[in-house]
Amino acid sequence: MTTTELLTRNDIPHHVRSAMIELLNQQLADAFDLYSQTKQAHWNVKGMHFIQLHELFDSLASSVLGFVDEIAERATALGGYARGTARMAAAQSRLPEFPEEVLEGKAVVAALAERYAQFAASTRAAIDEALKYEEQDTADLMIEISREMDKHLWFLEAHLQA
Repeated sequence: MTTTELLTRNDIPHHVRSAMIELLNQQLADAFDLYSQTKQAHWNVKGMHFIQLHELFDSLASSVLGFVDEIAERATALGGYARGTARMAAAQSRLPEFPEEVLEGKAVVAALAERYAQFAASTRAAIDEALKYEEQDTADLMIEISREMDKHLWFLEAHLQA
C-alpha cells in the first residue's frame, strides 16, 4: 500500500503519522468492504425472517458507513490520503468475499457474523498498534469502533443461537 502524505502542522511525529495512516487505510479498506457486504446481504436475504433481517442489515450498514467516514477523516487529519474508493478497498481488504450462493436468512447472518468478527479482531489489533506508537486519538477511534462492532456482532450472533 502506498502512503501519500501531505504537509500538515500536526505535531505528531512523522514516523507515527506514517504508521497510523497506513493502519487507518487498511482499516478503511476492510470497513468499506464490510459496508458493501452488509448492503449485499440487505438486498439479497430471503426467507421467513426477511423483513427483520433486511432492516437489521440496513441499520448495521449505516453504522459501518459511519466508521468508514471517521477512519478516512482521521487518515486525512494526520496528513494522509484516504484510499477509499470501492476499487481501492477491494484491492486491500482482508475480508473474504461474500458468497453469492448464500441467500437464506440464517446462512446470511452466519456469513456476516464471520466478517464482523474478523473486522472486530483487526480493530482490536489496530488499537494495540496505535497504543504501541502512543497515538491516543487513533486508538480512541479504534476503541469506539471496537465497542460498536462487538454490539453488532452480538446482534448477529443472537439470531444464530437457540
